[in-house]
Amino acid sequence: MSTAETPVKDSGPRGGKGSDERLVHRSPARRLMSRPELGAVVGAAAVFLFFSFAADTFLQASSLSTVLYASSTIGIMAVPVALLMIGGEFDLSAGVMVVSSALVSSMFSYQMTANVWVGVGVSLLVTLAIGVFNGFLLTRTKLPSFIITLGTFFMLTGLNLGFTKLISGTVSTKSIADMEGFDSARALFASHLSVGGVDIQVTILWWIGLVALATWVLLRTRVGNWIFAVGGGSDAARAVGVPVTKTKIGLYMGVALAAWISGQHLLFSYDAIQSGDGVGNEFLYIIAAAVGGCLMTGGYGSAIGAAVGAFIFGMASKGIVYAQWNPDWYKFFLGAMLLLATLLNAWVRKRAEATK
Repeated sequence: MSTAETPVKDSGPRGGKGSDERLVHRSPARRLMSRPELGAVVGAAAVFLFFSFAADTFLQASSLSTVLYASSTIGIMAVPVALLMIGGEFDLSAGVMVVSSALVSSMFSYQMTANVWVGVGVSLLVTLAIGVFNGFLLTRTKLPSFIITLGTFFMLTGLNLGFTKLISGTVSTKSIADMEGFDSARALFASHLSVGGVDIQVTILWWIGLVALATWVLLRTRVGNWIFAVGGGSDAARAVGVPVTKTKIGLYMGVALAAWISGQHLLFSYDAIQSGDGVGNEFLYIIAAAVGGCLMTGGYGSAIGAAVGAFIFGMASKGIVYAQWNPDWYKFFLGAMLLLATLLNAWVRKRAEATK
């Protein structure tokens, strides 16, 4: 059940006998048209068919595995960002927060000569604290999330570079590959499985798990109703008893949790981190969610749509390489897909509302 199908009790003249819209029969076609991710699915099918013909190697199993991996690195973050957008907010610090998480793990482990898992645990606490900071400041000051998280973005960017140079003397961390716990942490965050002779990165499993969890939360829990409610209007949601402050802080903590997962993958894939990485990635996460059907104004969207949006970008980034095109066109493709998907999603939503 998407937000377009959110139960709304009607006791007025339209409802006749005080009917509940959940009891109104809707045809399969109308239910399909009301899905937020419909436009993204159509776009993904078109992109898949296009690169299937444009690139001879695109349909090879190894190529599709690479596409899925590229999609998962965006999708892990796009899912909680989508929930945040459904809740009516943004997080412009998400990209650098990933790097901050990796830097804390790496530098704490190296400097404290501790087991790598100690650094991973400290990083989780620090990253969640950043999410709480964003959510708390947003709800207390009533400033737009754009301003709050833009400030966090610049602070984290400066802290990443400043602390790394102060502690390591360079812009990158020291290798932790020989430390105790590294192999087990890599197995969890940066390993790969062989399925039919094809390598499947563990991030794909993380991505699928997060999509399933987020979809369950949105469609099957009270918290999901709260997220849609605060995205539709905080004052109205508060008036009917929705814990707006807790919901928004929780959404920012969700983004922080995903940033921690992505950061650990980054660290244990390369065993060292460049402090300047991550800048600009926040726009990829937001675009993936928007392409997947999330409205910029909040109150509408789905986690599945965000996953499809990430898959589109994964296909585009690797499809351009397989087609042997100039990779500079990738950024043009991102902008074009954002505009086309937004227009298509708007059209689909109008058609869904017209056929109710």
